Amino acid sequence: MLRVSILVLAIVRVRRDREIGSSGDRVIGRSVWYIAAAMTGVTKPEELRNRTKQFAIEVIRLTRILPNNPEGWVIGKQVLRSATSVAANYRAAGRARSRAEFAAKMGIVVEEADETVFWLDLLQSAAISHSASISPLLGEANELLAIFAASYRTAKRSLPDVP
Repeated sequence: MLRVSILVLAIVRVRRDREIGSSGDRVIGRSVWYIAAAMTGVTKPEELRNRTKQFAIEVIRLTRILPNNPEGWVIGKQVLRSATSVAANYRAAGRARSRAEFAAKMGIVVEEADETVFWLDLLQSAAISHSASISPLLGEANELLAIFAASYRTAKRSLPDVP
């Protein structure tokens, strides 16, 4: 195990040397990622697929405990649809046939993640459910939104300008 770790660090070191000139944050972020990916065997897209699926499952569990009244029904259905859509559309983005299609699907993922943040925030602000059950989900939704928004911006930048 120790030899593998040393080898991985050496690979990361070479990678850093090649990326001189890019922003410091990106080099650090990529380096940390390469260490984690090499040691666990899980890729970042695979990790995000699992993370979005787990997020959708947690939202499903939340909707089961919402109050049985019109507010709970309406907002529960909305948050359920948008949260499960984040997972489904991110999975579809991974199967995109072109960069343009990937960017378009990531745009949908960002919209759905933002909508999920809205509905969770509304549930919390209106005190429709216990804040303790919503806060971790709201935090995860905001993190996923930030990740997907950054990915979407990068994907859009990589597309050629069309007049």
